[in-house]
Amino acid sequence: MHHNQQPGPIGIFDSGYGGLTVFKEIARQLPQYDYIYFGDNARAPYGIRSFETIYKYTLECVQHLFDMGCHLVVLACNTASAKALRSIQQNDLEAYGPGYKVLGVIRPTTELIGQLTQSRHVGIMATTGTVQSQSYVVEINKFFPDIQVFQEACPMWVPLIENNEQDSPGADYFVEKYVQELLQQSAQIDTIILGCTHYPLMLRKIRQHVPAQIRLLAQGEIVAERLADYLQRHPEIKGLCRQGGQFEFFTTETPDVFDAKARLFFDAPVHSRHFEL
Repeated sequence: MHHNQQPGPIGIFDSGYGGLTVFKEIARQLPQYDYIYFGDNARAPYGIRSFETIYKYTLECVQHLFDMGCHLVVLACNTASAKALRSIQQNDLEAYGPGYKVLGVIRPTTELIGQLTQSRHVGIMATTGTVQSQSYVVEINKFFPDIQVFQEACPMWVPLIENNEQDSPGADYFVEKYVQELLQQSAQIDTIILGCTHYPLMLRKIRQHVPAQIRLLAQGEIVAERLADYLQRHPEIKGLCRQGGQFEFFTTETPDVFDAKARLFFDAPVHSRHFEL
């Protein structure tokens, strides 16, 4: 189907804004590459949708990034990583040939966890969809069968952050509530994965409610480090990633609406263009 061997940008896909917290860290650690960020905001949130729908939407967006010249696409979204990545890797990449790769955010986070937990009790705080998918439990158990995983769905966190209420007293109530519910499952949890890319915007507040000895893991830095490592180990893919330091943003939403919110997540001004699906 595609046999384009021209180097192109690295694609970063998310259903909404959260992936910008991952992109921010990738851009900080690997600023030399060209990037296209593609936010399917018009159809967000993905978390509430069926497995089939999430797979269909994610594949559609990945294909658009390939059409835009990308060879490597990062699904900077836990829901898409949980519910679409495996299917895309197994069913769809073959049509494109060996120069096309799709990576997610769940595996890099779970691969690291074995080095970090002493107690072997690990907590996951994520959206309802990610928790129900059991992806973190399955991935952690695959690498580290000795680790016990405790999950807590945090349905109120994303709406608080999306409405810029993450610093409000109302947010304290829901941060404390979910943290307490997680820690009631095990007093031995020593590491908590923030399994949603929105959560770094509330990291300070989460930190205030989590005992100081418990390590909190946000995904951005981990995914960026693993991506750098991946490119070192796969020079054939690295050669297909263009190095021009150019960032482009596309959204299926209205660009000015996207830009205003995106700035909070990316921590810098964002100028996007509309993409009609």
